[in-house]
Amino acid sequence: MAVRGDDDEGEAYRFRFLEAQKAAADSDTLWYPVPDILTIPTVAKLSQWLYGKMNARGITADSEVFNRASDTLHQLYQVVQVVPNLTFYTERSQELDRVLRIFIRMNSGGTILSYSDLLLSIAVAQWSKLDARQEIHGLVDDINRIGAGFNLSKDFVLKAGLMLADIASVGFKVENFNRANMSTLEKVWADVRRATILTVELAASFGLAEQTLRADSALLPIAYYIFKRNPPENWLGHPSYGAERETIRSWLIRSLLKSSGIWGSGLDTLLTALRDVIRIDHQAFPGDALEKVMAARGKSLSFGPEEVDDLLDMEYGDRRLFPLLSILFPFIDVRQLHHIDHFFPKSQLQRRKLEKAGCEPAYAEECLTARDRLANLQLLEGLLNVSKNDSLPGPWLQAAYPDSVSRQAVLDRHDLGMAPATHQEFLPFYNARRERLRARLLTLLARPD
Repeated sequence: MAVRGDDDEGEAYRFRFLEAQKAAADSDTLWYPVPDILTIPTVAKLSQWLYGKMNARGITADSEVFNRASDTLHQLYQVVQVVPNLTFYTERSQELDRVLRIFIRMNSGGTILSYSDLLLSIAVAQWSKLDARQEIHGLVDDINRIGAGFNLSKDFVLKAGLMLADIASVGFKVENFNRANMSTLEKVWADVRRATILTVELAASFGLAEQTLRADSALLPIAYYIFKRNPPENWLGHPSYGAERETIRSWLIRSLLKSSGIWGSGLDTLLTALRDVIRIDHQAFPGDALEKVMAARGKSLSFGPEEVDDLLDMEYGDRRLFPLLSILFPFIDVRQLHHIDHFFPKSQLQRRKLEKAGCEPAYAEECLTARDRLANLQLLEGLLNVSKNDSLPGPWLQAAYPDSVSRQAVLDRHDLGMAPATHQEFLPFYNARRERLRARLLTLLARPD
């Protein structure tokens, strides 16, 4: 059960069947295992659990998020532990949208059908000239083959269809898939398809792929802009459009870096608001105007010092690392294969090796904490990363770049400062680079609200 407020579908609480690891890895949502409520003896114990979880995420007890979560869990406690249970009820609503949602819940034990499956079936019945199922599934296959590969779903394509066809609401509701709306979508489908493909190609040119695109919905405003802009065939690669593409890249990357999650709750209303901005102004990507609308909805793209520190403390494996490194080091051609590499090899920063190298226990502990964080990471071409292997930075750079001028150029471009040749040099290197990166991020990510 997700501890959140009402969503765009009108559901007060979100229930999902999730593996424990996936629930724990969701940084944007606090999930509570519903069966655990049976083991809570008192309301005080429940409050104690909630306080511990929120405190671990840096959420204070006087915040709106904390209060919403508290209300939700206490309501669950009352329903399960206090109020007598009802085992059945009569559903009197005849609304097709509600009927479909009930069907999906009841059918979860059989062949799994998602809500979008049923909406797609409705769309198929409404199109008169094109085969909606073939077109939508074909587009999904095509965009997922772009670049290093994506994992975009038919939900993404259906949402793109609603947004780009200027359907009044982009919500996944039956009423939005009526005959008039689907007829409109069918008429503009060729342009919707082109804009969607071009959007994903643009994202791929930014180095994004399945593992690094944290929120698929972030592409939808860009797709709508491209749909309205109708750029020329050479738009994606011609230097004369480079500034326009860079504006889009900056906006997209910053929206993906936000730890609070720009593309979570309130998604449909946010997308509609952003679409309204782009509809008025699409001669150039209206990044500033979009940011003002987002900030007014509590989804600012401006980063304060605490958020920058959060980025600096991200660890290897975080999906935000690649886009963050790509804006820190824009000279890197991210269209080529690059690995996120530990500059000082991870294998050399093991407790046993640090102790063997004569490092004090306290120093070794600090090294282990810093090892996988941003200031020890870089983007390195695949072949270079293989050749580097587990070598210490100093000796490796000497071998890879025998010329001192070339070697210094590498250090300067990647803001490395120095190349540690011993384990004792790692922490001074790490701390100095962290401070330099912090100063740069405060400048790069600062935007007036």
